[in-house]
Amino acid sequence: MKEGNSMKPLFAIFGATGNLTFKKLLPALAALHHQGHLGKDTQIVLIGRSSHTLDSYLEFAKTQMKEVELIRELIPMMSYFTLDFGSLASYQDLARTITNLQVDQKILYLAVGPELFEPIAKYISEAGIAPKGDLSSKIAFEKPFGDNLETAKQINQLLWSYFDESQIYRVDHYLGKEMIQNLLVMRFANRIFENNWNHLSIEKVTIKAKETEGVMNRGNYYDKAGALKDMFQSHLLQMASLVAMESPETFDEAGIRKQKVDVLQYFSVHPKDVIFGQYPGYLEEKNIQADSKTETFVALKGYFNTPRWYHVPFYFITGKKLEEKVSEIIIDFKHNPQVKSLWPSQDFVKNQLVIRVAPEEGVTFRLNVKQPGLSDHIQVMNMDYCHDCQYVGNKPEAYERLLLDLIRGVSTLFSRWDEIESSWEIVDKIKEVAKPILRYSSLSELKTQIKKLWKEDF
Repeated sequence: MKEGNSMKPLFAIFGATGNLTFKKLLPALAALHHQGHLGKDTQIVLIGRSSHTLDSYLEFAKTQMKEVELIRELIPMMSYFTLDFGSLASYQDLARTITNLQVDQKILYLAVGPELFEPIAKYISEAGIAPKGDLSSKIAFEKPFGDNLETAKQINQLLWSYFDESQIYRVDHYLGKEMIQNLLVMRFANRIFENNWNHLSIEKVTIKAKETEGVMNRGNYYDKAGALKDMFQSHLLQMASLVAMESPETFDEAGIRKQKVDVLQYFSVHPKDVIFGQYPGYLEEKNIQADSKTETFVALKGYFNTPRWYHVPFYFITGKKLEEKVSEIIIDFKHNPQVKSLWPSQDFVKNQLVIRVAPEEGVTFRLNVKQPGLSDHIQVMNMDYCHDCQYVGNKPEAYERLLLDLIRGVSTLFSRWDEIESSWEIVDKIKEVAKPILRYSSLSELKTQIKKLWKEDF
């Protein structure tokens, strides 16, 4: 019997008719159930403003999901509840419905915009659905965690009015990706890397999250956020903190999260080392302001001013409508100064570690080796680990791991409030200095601008 079968969890999904529910949450729950992680007593209450029966909701789901058959096994666990988000009486009806289900823990997933956090938090508290301090009641919600440091603090203060911090789970789906979790194992379970994970051996770190698609149907949100807030503030800084943090005293959620928060305090970036760009055709996209100054591309260079990372630049690249879809962390090591004296006529490459996060997952390590045969020529070889290749059947998605950890009450892969505030402090300082938007006509022009600034080709 898999873990989870002895539990009776409730997933109450607020925003059941939204894209997040159909594209991520329901498929993840279906996968967990198929793998035996959800017992038959699991309950899924789908909560929305639209008036639906379960049958009409499932008919609507067929128009929103490519593979609606995936959730067929969940149907016996599912029910739909029409909620007036601004009515205490409606939440009291929901409380009675949940009580009748006789579950032993409640996971309340706010798959809604942040403007609905306040009424939902207020009324689920007043209706007794999630009493403050009750660790069997958990509140999960997605980024954006505010628009800046001030609003992030407001959201935290709001939630703390009704719940303890131990009940709150802030979801950044990048932290659920396999290779992000594997990064800690790579660092700390391999002495060859941890002993050289510092400025004496590492020349630079590059963190990329490139996309080939544009804003698609997210224009309303994206034009207010932009690439800096949408990707750098959350995903990229999360990855950077795992790379840059010191060794935790304990490898539990408290130890790891403490070191991530601590190292973010030492991050700095100079305004001259920031490039904002906007892809051709962005102003013609749906729901985009005609004179929008929103950046769809960010390249910046920053530093973690700690003894470990003395003078080591961290490069960040993220944007839409780029030449490839890839998320990866690249660790470039310094040259061995003795190499040229030992092999003066040979060409060498610097050692490089690439941690591939998406769409393919794995690790590549580049090194110099002797060419086979009688010559003494040196050649480059890549040692490659394919993480995807280890799976038989479908590999787990990030949301599967995150939802399972919600059931377990494990918060390592969720963002703590001070992590969010630290990352907003960094972003707000960047935003304080207005940067011109480079409206480039081609990717080659964009690369030329970056090379001109940093003397490096990205």
